Amino acid sequence: MECANLDECVENWESIAGDYKTLENANKEYLAKVEEVSDLQGQCMKQVSHQKYRLNFIAKSLKKFEKDERQDIVQRLWKDINHRRQQLSDIEQSLPKPNGSYLKIILGNVNVSILNKEDKFRYKDEYEKFKLVLSIIGFFLSLLNLVTKRRALELTFLFLLVWYYCTLTIRESILKVNGSKIKGWWRLHHFISTVASAVLLVWPNSETWYIFRPQFMLFNVLISVVQSFQFIYQQGVLYRLKALGERHNMDITIEGFHSWMWRGLSFLLPFLYLGYIFQLYNAYTLYKLCYHPHATWQVSKYN
Repeated sequence: MECANLDECVENWESIAGDYKTLENANKEYLAKVEEVSDLQGQCMKQVSHQKYRLNFIAKSLKKFEKDERQDIVQRLWKDINHRRQQLSDIEQSLPKPNGSYLKIILGNVNVSILNKEDKFRYKDEYEKFKLVLSIIGFFLSLLNLVTKRRALELTFLFLLVWYYCTLTIRESILKVNGSKIKGWWRLHHFISTVASAVLLVWPNSETWYIFRPQFMLFNVLISVVQSFQFIYQQGVLYRLKALGERHNMDITIEGFHSWMWRGLSFLLPFLYLGYIFQLYNAYTLYKLCYHPHATWQVSKYN
C-alpha cells in the first residue's frame, strides 16, 4: 500500500512520529526496569549468601549439642535448617548464576542463565528433541554407510558425531547452570565421546578401519534405536511425574533413570543390555586391532 499524494505521506509521517514518542517512552521505562531488576538480583544474591553463611554457622554449632537433653529442639532446628536450604535453592533457580569452567572457555563470560520459566521449559524441550532428531539422522547415515563404502559419507557421519557431542556438552552445561540435576558422570561420558569421535574422524583410510567399520556402523544403528526408545519412554514417564509435582521442571530425560523408572522397562531393558554388550565387543575388537600388523597410529606407540 502506497500513499496517493505528498500530503498523505506527510500525514503518515506525523502519525508514526507520535507513535515513536510512545515507543521511546516505553523503551525508557523498560531500561529503567531492567536496571531495577539488576539491582534486585544483586540484593537477592547477597541475602542468599548471607543466609547460607548463617545457616552453616548454626548447623556447625548444633553438632555440639547432639547429646543434649533437649533433642526435640535440636531435631526441630535440623528440620528447619534443611527446609530453609531447600527454599534458598529454589530462590537461587530464579537468579543468574556464574558459568562453569567449560562454558567460560567456550562462550566467555556471557550470561546463560534463563530466568523465565517458560523459556527454561522451551530450552529443555529443545535439548530433548535435539537428541531425538540427531539419533534419527544418525540411524539413516549409519544404514547408508552399511550398504555403501563412500569415504565422503563416512566422514560426514563421523563429523556429525563430533559436532553432536560437542553441542551436547555445551547444552548440558547450560542446563546445569539453569538448575538441571544432570549427573556429572553423564556429562563426562559425553566429553569422552567427543574425543573418541574426533579420533575416529582422523582414523586413516586403512585396512584396520575397514575391518572395524561394519561393526561400528551396525553399533550406531542399534544405539540410535535404543536412544530413540529411551527418549520416548523416559519423556512420557517424566511428564507424568511432573504433572503429579514429583519432578523438577528442569529435569531431563536421563536424570533419575535408575531410581524411578523401573516400571514398564521389560521392553527397553533387552535393547539396553544389548547395547552394553556391543560396547564391550567394540572395546575388544579395538584392542585386538591395535596389535594388527597394519595398524595405524596418529602417535607412534613406541614413543
